[in-house]
Amino acid sequence: MAALSAGMEPVLGRGANSMTMSAGRNLGRKFSAEARHTEDLLEAVDEVRKILLANSCLWGFEPFKPKGQAELITVNDRGQQQMLLVFRDCMIRQALLRFGHPQKGSLCNMMYGFFAGALETIMGKKATLEIRHAGENACLKVLTVEA
Repeated sequence: MAALSAGMEPVLGRGANSMTMSAGRNLGRKFSAEARHTEDLLEAVDEVRKILLANSCLWGFEPFKPKGQAELITVNDRGQQQMLLVFRDCMIRQALLRFGHPQKGSLCNMMYGFFAGALETIMGKKATLEIRHAGENACLKVLTVEA
């Protein structure tokens, strides 16, 4: 997968990210079609975790609350719910690092699309997952859900 991603990105340019994100989003919607629906963000994130496990996807993550932040879930100035997620065990990151490919490329966007598509199906609201930090041991992402 890492080699395919590294070869596809130079050929397709920025279009590679859109294509892989769209493919991931469609797969996330498909995998979550039978999932339990909820409007509670923590329950929805837990449901995404169950979907990943049921489909043998090794993508361990957990909510993260920085020191000094009062609540796990915050609301931004647009009224959107936001939550930080730390991804410690990521099959994409492991594959990229093993073969020396950079993070934040099309494969990361594919998993972002999967997560967003699954969460949108579960909650019925648009969701985005933005990479705040990509590192060798973990990635920190901001999950935003429309009001």
